[in-house]
Amino acid sequence: MSLPDLPDLPPAAWIAIAGVLGLIVGSFLNVVMLRLPERMAAGWRREAREILELPPEESPLPPGIVREPSHCPHCKHRLSVRDNIPLFGWLLLRGRCRYCKAAISIQYPLVELLTGVLSALVIARFGPNWAGLAGLVFTWLLVALAGIDFRTQLLPDQLSYPLLWLGLLLTLLPMFVSAQSAILGAALGYLSLWSVYWLFKLLTGKEGMGYGDFKLLAALGAWMGPGALLPVILLSSLIGALVGGALIALRRHGREIPMAFGPYIAAAGWVWFVAGDRLLQAYLQFSGLH
Repeated sequence: MSLPDLPDLPPAAWIAIAGVLGLIVGSFLNVVMLRLPERMAAGWRREAREILELPPEESPLPPGIVREPSHCPHCKHRLSVRDNIPLFGWLLLRGRCRYCKAAISIQYPLVELLTGVLSALVIARFGPNWAGLAGLVFTWLLVALAGIDFRTQLLPDQLSYPLLWLGLLLTLLPMFVSAQSAILGAALGYLSLWSVYWLFKLLTGKEGMGYGDFKLLAALGAWMGPGALLPVILLSSLIGALVGGALIALRRHGREIPMAFGPYIAAAGWVWFVAGDRLLQAYLQFSGLH
């Protein structure tokens, strides 16, 4: 399904455009990752005070995601346009605030670069069409969810539910999977991790994962159907084991400290969404089953 009124450009041009667009969106995703959890926490505190019939907090809410301009988290100085150029702004500033010289987290350029690369790969895979546009939204939501979970061990419903419902609504076209596959994938995705959660809790008395992981896998099931769930779970477990083992080996993460599983689910889901058919074909050829 082609997008209407698009100029006739070579595929490489569309891939480059998607990469630049991804850099710009990645800059916005940094804002989402940093500000959405703070807004959520402030909202929870206000709700708790209302339930406990305590006087409201006098402090203002943290900055919003859209209206408030970008500023240095240290000196609060508003950033100029040149400082906000995705990726290159951080490089030109050499990783330090122009005004107070405080270090700027490397998260900013890494998220922008990652979003740009992934966006380019999506258009390379699907092309400049409706599937490619849907794939970009899918990618951007996964990047935001993974980043927030990595930082805070939260997977906000404000992002998980739109990802889930968009996957279900796309079956009206249909685009990636049928409505039946999407509904079954969403239900099985949720119930599979929900079952593991309760089995682990009954056996150990501990919580092995959060409900946000259930919702994220349900959203992936809505986009790709039930056939993608087992590969995604296996891939996420493999990625998690490799990354977790590396962090423990480098002593940047203790064995007793819980780790967010959402980023690994998101990474595995994106890989299977973009290259699942090719990975399956390679596995079948390697195993001699094809």
